Amino acid sequence: MGVTRLLSLAVLGLCLMAPGAATARAQVSASPSTLAGDPISSNAQHIAILDHGTGQLLYCRDCDVAMPPASMSKLMTMLIVADQLRAKKITLNTQLPVSENAWRYGAQSDGSHMFLDINSRVRVEDLVKGVVIVSANDACIALAEGIAGSEAAFVDLMNQRARALGLTSAQFRNVTGLPDPDHVISSRDLARLASIIIRDYPELYRHYAEPSFTYNGKTQENRNPLLGRVEGADGVKTGHTSISGYGLIGSAQLNGQRRIVVFNGLPSMAARSVEGQRLMRAALFDFNVTSLFAKDAVVGQADVWLGSRAQVPLVASEAISIAAHRSVRAGMSAHIVYEGPLQAPIKKGAIVAKLVVEGPGVRHEFPLAAGSKIGRANPFAKAAFGLQQMFGGG
Repeated sequence: MGVTRLLSLAVLGLCLMAPGAATARAQVSASPSTLAGDPISSNAQHIAILDHGTGQLLYCRDCDVAMPPASMSKLMTMLIVADQLRAKKITLNTQLPVSENAWRYGAQSDGSHMFLDINSRVRVEDLVKGVVIVSANDACIALAEGIAGSEAAFVDLMNQRARALGLTSAQFRNVTGLPDPDHVISSRDLARLASIIIRDYPELYRHYAEPSFTYNGKTQENRNPLLGRVEGADGVKTGHTSISGYGLIGSAQLNGQRRIVVFNGLPSMAARSVEGQRLMRAALFDFNVTSLFAKDAVVGQADVWLGSRAQVPLVASEAISIAAHRSVRAGMSAHIVYEGPLQAPIKKGAIVAKLVVEGPGVRHEFPLAAGSKIGRANPFAKAAFGLQQMFGGG
């Protein structure tokens, strides 16, 4: 039968609940979301707030719905370029040609560009800065053609990389983010993509904090509305088309904690600026991440049926931490759930239970493993247990 044991988490800053027995809870999980008691009021769409250190999603509003990302998808373009640089297939000093295609659909379009001259050759480092700082479409195409031979071949690399990373919502059709009904990705996956670049390619990520870029005698400003306005902000990417509206992937680090915010669908650049700053400050100040248990720490005990021991320790199979908005922390509780009593024998390390931490609109589940090996009870112990059961022993 299902067994639930309540845990006291007061020492960890969560709600205190007295230990005891209770009926088994439903074994389902959900992301932090905009259900009843939504802690964030915003006109933005597809909001995702991610804690970079733990990878935990702090907040989700339609964050798993694939959306048109506009230029925010250029993060995947740049991830492929970073991969190529690390593999030494190109260097920052490699000069790539600017084709008529790159010039016409970049420098001669209404979209963002870095004023590349047709048939010129440009250093990879300048093209990278053009994409990262001023969202240059012409630089994206020049990089794609120079690395893969064509934009289509480069897009194949983008989709392959997305699948390898488990970005299941991602489907790319171009390197610029220009409108295409099949060019989509969720805000959760964009947040994860930003986190990967921050973690794996700091040499690339540092350019996202640069306030401006000058090329061909033209200086353009970084459009990220967080830079210089939110403490600790250092990236990453804006996006806008008539279909997607104004969106942002933003990141900031303060007091050792880095948060990533993604949203889309605002009506103007000014609205994006105001909402971006507000959401990033909420991400930094209104959410907390609490470490509950280190890997292999004992979380509780589970009863064992006819085992060499009456109970087995339950240990965290991974480090356990909980993220929550300050408005729901007082209503959070934790309990261990398992089908019990557990049947002997039990192998050490076997997943036999889970820790469930939940509160208003939030539910997290973590696997718990057997902390020791439990063999079967010997015949004398079985007989004693049978007598105990027969005569109602405690």
